[in-house]
Amino acid sequence: MITLKNVVLRRSAKVLLDSASVTINPGEKVGLVGRNGAGKSTLFALLNGTLHEDGGDFYVPPQWRLAQVAQDMPETAQSATDFVIEGDTTLLAAQQEVAAAEASDDGERMANAYMALYDAGSGDAQARAQALILGLGFKTTELDNPVNSFSGGWRMRLQLARALMCPSDLMLLDEPTNHLDLDALVWLEAWLKRYMGTLLVISHDREFLDAITDVTVHIEAAKLNRYGGNYTKFEDMRAEKMELQQASFAKQQDKIAHLQKFINRFKAQASKAKQAQSRVKALDRMEKIAPLLAEAEFTFEFKEPANLPNPMLSMSDATFGYPPPEDAPAGAGPTVIVQKVNKSVLAGQRIGILGANGQGKSTLVKTVARALKPIQGEILEGKGLNIGYFAQQELDVLHPADTPLEHMIGLVKETTAAGRLAGQGTREQDLRSFLGTFNFSGDMVKQAVGSMSGGEKARLVLCMIVWQRPNLLLLDEPTNHLDLATREALAMALNEFEGTVMLVSHDRALLRSVCDEFWMVSRGGVEPFDGDLDDYQRYLLEESKRLREALKAAPAPKAEATAPAPAPAPASADQRKQDAQRRQEQAERLRPLRKQIDKLDRSMAALTEEKAVLEQRLSQPLAPAEMAEAGRRLKQVGEQLAAQEEEWLGLSEQLETS
Repeated sequence: MITLKNVVLRRSAKVLLDSASVTINPGEKVGLVGRNGAGKSTLFALLNGTLHEDGGDFYVPPQWRLAQVAQDMPETAQSATDFVIEGDTTLLAAQQEVAAAEASDDGERMANAYMALYDAGSGDAQARAQALILGLGFKTTELDNPVNSFSGGWRMRLQLARALMCPSDLMLLDEPTNHLDLDALVWLEAWLKRYMGTLLVISHDREFLDAITDVTVHIEAAKLNRYGGNYTKFEDMRAEKMELQQASFAKQQDKIAHLQKFINRFKAQASKAKQAQSRVKALDRMEKIAPLLAEAEFTFEFKEPANLPNPMLSMSDATFGYPPPEDAPAGAGPTVIVQKVNKSVLAGQRIGILGANGQGKSTLVKTVARALKPIQGEILEGKGLNIGYFAQQELDVLHPADTPLEHMIGLVKETTAAGRLAGQGTREQDLRSFLGTFNFSGDMVKQAVGSMSGGEKARLVLCMIVWQRPNLLLLDEPTNHLDLATREALAMALNEFEGTVMLVSHDRALLRSVCDEFWMVSRGGVEPFDGDLDDYQRYLLEESKRLREALKAAPAPKAEATAPAPAPAPASADQRKQDAQRRQEQAERLRPLRKQIDKLDRSMAALTEEKAVLEQRLSQPLAPAEMAEAGRRLKQVGEQLAAQEEEWLGLSEQLETS
C-alpha cells in the first residue's frame, strides 16, 4: 500500500502539504481533488519519484510498476502502432534480451529469452496496441501514420495509449480527458473500470470521477483528507462535515462569549475573583475550533441579449466541409463532411451536438460561426444575430505577449469598428472592473497571457465572449481547461442565459444540466437524437466494440501478430439493428409533433411581437377610429396567443411522454 505520514512538501517557499497523512490500499481507484494550486500535480511528482518529501515518511512498494502519461510532445516518424507498442516496457525489455541472447550465441539464454518474449505477449502486442488507438478515437486508416503527422492533441492521445499499454501496478493520470471527445472518454472509462492495479487520477470531470473512482482524496489547507466514495459522495460528506464544523464553531463562540462576559464583569470583584480566574484558565485550555473558511466561489452571468431574432438562423440544403488546400492540384474539389442539412435554430433552444469523433461536429459549429463557408446550400441568419464562439483551439488564438487588459481593449476596437456595441462600458476602468468579475484583478490585468495557466486563459476567453452580449452561443469543448468550480459556474450561467446555446462537449454533467435536445452528426448528416446521454453512451460503446471486432477479423499484416478472431455474434448485430430501427421509428413518430411545435413557436413569436407593437401604439394619442381598430386587433392577438400557448403546452406534454 501507499502511505504518507506527516509528510511535508514545498515548492519554493510555498508549503503545499504540511504534516499530511493518508493511506491508499492496493487496487483502489482514487480521485485526487482540490483547488488549482493546492498541490495535486506536486503530489504526483512525489509518487513518481521526481520529487522527494521535505519531511515525514513516504512509502510506495518498490516492486510496483508505474504507468503515467508522458507530458512531452513526441517528435518521431515511428508509426502510431509501433509508438504505442513501445509503451509495453515488459515487452520492450524482453525484445532487448532476445537481441542480446542472439548476439551471445548462448542457446540456453536464447531459449529463456524467447520464452520471456512469449510470456510478455509479443503475439498479440500489435492487436492490443491498435485496440487502444482505435478506442481513443483514431481511424483504422491512421494506424500506420507517422506520429509527427498528427496534431498536438492527437499526439497526447497516443501518449495516453502508450501509458495504458504499459503493464503496471500503479497508474497516475493527470487530466486524461482534456484532449478526448465524448466517444473516446466513454471508452476510456470502460477500460479503467477493468484496470486491476491502483489508480490515482486528477480530473475536473465529475461524471468521469463518479464512474471510475471509489475513494476521493481532497487536498485542503495543506492536508490530505480521505473520503470513501466517488466525487458526488465526497461532496455530500464534505458538505455535512462543513455544516457540523460551522455549528460547532458557532456553539463554541457562544460559550467563549459567555465566559468572557463573566470574566469582564467580575474580575474586579474580590468575592468573584476566584471564579473569574477559573474561567480565564478554562478559556486558555479550550481547544479552539477553526471557523469555516470555504474556498472562494467563482460565478458569472451572461448579460441579457440586446435582441433575440427568431429563428436565429436557418440552414437549407447546406453542405459543410473544407475547401481544397492551396497546394492542391487544379480542379481538386472540397472535402465534404456533412451534407443536405435542413435545420432551423430557434430563440431559446439548448442544443447538444453529439457524434463520434471525426463525424463533423466541429465542422458544423465552425460553419455556423462563419469560420467556414458552406460548400453548397445556404445559411440564412436572423436580423441582429450576434454569435459568441468558443472554439477548441480558442486558447491558441490569444496573444501570449499581450495582457488581459490589452485583449479587452483590442476587442472594444474590433466591436466598435463592426458596429456591434450593445451598451457595454468601453473605458479602461470599465474593462478593468469587468475583468475583475472573472477573477482578473490587481496586477493580473497587466500579466502576459503566455505566463497564465490553461484555466486562466479559458476564463479570459469566456470573459471576452460574455462582454460581447451574444444571443447565440457556439461552444466547442469549452471545459477542457476549466476546473470544477468554473465548470459549475459555466453551467449556472448557461442555464440563466436567455439566448440560444449550441454545445459540443465531452463533459456529460454540463450536457445534462444545459441541453434539452440533441442533434446527432453521423454518416454525413444531422438528425435529432431522441434518446438521452445514457442511450448515447451505449451507442458509442457498441461502435467502439464494432471497430475492435472489425480490426480483429481483418487479416494481420504480420504472421505472428495475432490469431484470427471469431466473427461478431449474430445476436449482437441483430440487437444493434433492432435498436437502430427502434430509434428510427421513434424519430419518425415524433417528427410531426416537433414540426408542429416549431411552427407554433414561430407563430407565437410573431404574435408576441405584434402585441408589443399594438400596446406601444395604444399608449400614444390616436384618432378614435384608429384606437378602436388597434384595440380590436389587440384583443384578437391576445386570444390567438392564449389558444396557441395552450396547444403548445399540450403538444409539449405529449412529446415528453412519448
